[in-house]
Amino acid sequence: MTTTKPSNSGTRRPADLARVHGLSAQAVRNYERDGVLPIAGRSASGYRQFTEVHAKALSAYLALTAGHGYATGGEIMRAVNRGELPAALRAIDRSHALLQRDRETLDAVEEAVTVLTAAEREPTGRGAVPISAVAHRLGVRPATLRKWERAGILRPVRDPATRYRVYSPDDVRDAELAHLLRRGGYRLDHIAAVLGQVRAAGGAEPLAASLRQWRERLTERGTALLTGAARLAEYLAAEGQERRA
Repeated sequence: MTTTKPSNSGTRRPADLARVHGLSAQAVRNYERDGVLPIAGRSASGYRQFTEVHAKALSAYLALTAGHGYATGGEIMRAVNRGELPAALRAIDRSHALLQRDRETLDAVEEAVTVLTAAEREPTGRGAVPISAVAHRLGVRPATLRKWERAGILRPVRDPATRYRVYSPDDVRDAELAHLLRRGGYRLDHIAAVLGQVRAAGGAEPLAASLRQWRERLTERGTALLTGAARLAEYLAAEGQERRA
């Protein structure tokens, strides 16, 4: 493969930076325009002249977007390029806090699904039960179960004759999972989303497989955050060295 050298000693064209990452030269120009790359110098004829610092900045931006997403990655780089490092670090902290929250959620769901998967394998012999029986089983008040129903967590049916709520074995399973997550401090809207996943997967056991994939994605995201931090540190070091030169 032929490598094109920078047009001037110590400087690089947009195409030189773009080629390393499989980008277009216009994408590099757009990144400079959007502030995720520092402003480039210009030649006497008006062409952009990028340096090693810009190459480090581009590597940092692309690595940051892999872990933080494009919006936060751009926010971090623009803050750095404005000289507002504390603002950049706050954005990084938010992403790490979100990842930690996702890990805690996954841990809680996996614990609950493990319990429920074992319960699904055991014949219960239970039919539909009233709200009072479910409340007694969980140690909560019936009003709590009605609140969960309004939040979309539980979906009991009504007895045609009495119009009272009745809970099937699947409804009881959902109530048990909701109870575990609620004790873990999770919001009702989040619990409703988890229960939606259980129903869409066809039960707790199929959901366990998707949870394994979820954990793999969290690991990939955590690794990407580390890589982004390393590339950003390299950019900051190169920028500081250039300022001191």
